[in-house]
Amino acid sequence: MPSADFNIVTLDFCDHCPSPSIDATSFSLPFFHTKTLAELAPNTIKSAAKTVAKDLVSFYHGNEPGNTPGRLPEPYYWWEAGAMFGGLIDYWYYTGDSQYNDITTQAMLYQVGDKDNYEPSNVTAQLGNDDQAFWAMSALTAAEYNFPNPPPNQPQWLHLAQAVFQRQTTRWANNECKVQGGLRWQIFPFNGGYDYVNSISNGCFFNMGARLGKYTGNQTYIEWAEKTWDWSVAVGLIDSKYRVWDGTDSRNGCIDQNNLQWTYNVGVYLYGAATMWNVTQSDVWRNRTQSLLDALGYFFTDDYVMWEAGCETQLNCNLDQQSFKAFLTRWMAASTKVAPWTYPFIMSRLNPSAVAAAQSCVGGTSGTICGTRWWDPRGWDGTTGVGQELAALEALMSPLITQVHAPLTNTTGGTSVGNAATAGTNGDDDLASKFGLFHITQKDRAGAGVLTALVLGTFLGGGVWAMC
Repeated sequence: MPSADFNIVTLDFCDHCPSPSIDATSFSLPFFHTKTLAELAPNTIKSAAKTVAKDLVSFYHGNEPGNTPGRLPEPYYWWEAGAMFGGLIDYWYYTGDSQYNDITTQAMLYQVGDKDNYEPSNVTAQLGNDDQAFWAMSALTAAEYNFPNPPPNQPQWLHLAQAVFQRQTTRWANNECKVQGGLRWQIFPFNGGYDYVNSISNGCFFNMGARLGKYTGNQTYIEWAEKTWDWSVAVGLIDSKYRVWDGTDSRNGCIDQNNLQWTYNVGVYLYGAATMWNVTQSDVWRNRTQSLLDALGYFFTDDYVMWEAGCETQLNCNLDQQSFKAFLTRWMAASTKVAPWTYPFIMSRLNPSAVAAAQSCVGGTSGTICGTRWWDPRGWDGTTGVGQELAALEALMSPLITQVHAPLTNTTGGTSVGNAATAGTNGDDDLASKFGLFHITQKDRAGAGVLTALVLGTFLGGGVWAMC
């Protein structure tokens, strides 16, 4: 039964998009059948987003007495909290609703660690490059969107992103890949997956380099982004058809790829490539961006509804994988602001996905809980969690992208300040010594969580990956 807070909006749908098999009046959230954003009512979308954001935040208790700011309850991993707060920054950006700003700032600052580089002591031994990078990318988003700055005596958003990037440059090429370069998955060698060199770690590094270069105008970041892209292609993480494979094994020289594809891997490279086009206005980067877009067909149904092809058919996406669509959606929408020529292609996919995501948000006792499979004709598929809410939130908000400003820079109104010179440069050996770990040189993991951990042994052991 529809919530009294919302009006059902039924507009002319695109010809190739799916027709809902459940009557419109059974949905608690509005769903949007539209060809163009001009047909949408922004306040209706914002109302729907408000409900989904509330359901998302209901999973978080870090701001309550006795709990740790910035931490989601088990079984959620640390990285996903950083990604969630990035979603709440997006929520403020799209809607102007500031009700979650205080808990976001509290969490983002509480987790910075002693060196202001998102290496808090309580997660150090399990820290990965992408774990760290998801927090840094949320801080970078805060800088780009002019999210309210922290107090002057606290580290600033730009500084935090720079600190993480600088930290990760010290780990570059610390592996046995025959093509020299790249970041490992794990930081410490005693963690499973230390020998795995994966796309999300390197894609986050590429993404941050491009965006930091754009924000600051510092060419060194752009050079790092170029280097990371070139290495990703040379080692085979990005193939000739612009498919982004999940990773490779440094123990055999990174000559074989794990041929699994996940939405967030292509998404993180896409936004980085679009940003590089914005900075360079180069046909090379335009072609790379368009080629990544052309390779997205694997992640969309024939009706242009996004799905996680590697696990959704049998409804066996693990906790991390349930969130991945959030990031492809987030970065596709953001790409339209830095590479406006991508807008028609991208929104022809995101509009139907927003419709389908809203149709999934009919579960639970509230009638607003979102599911995993947006294409499921039943509407809600019976699943629930942070990942589902975050993914649906990003999808629902994406049609608002024309209502908001493009990412800012330090010359176009961005007010966040940084310090690239010394940020976050203490080595991993210092960490090992501090926490009584055995000596190591430079290392890396990444925030995909159990996703790769559950299946990593099969790949590294020479077997065949089988997720579904």
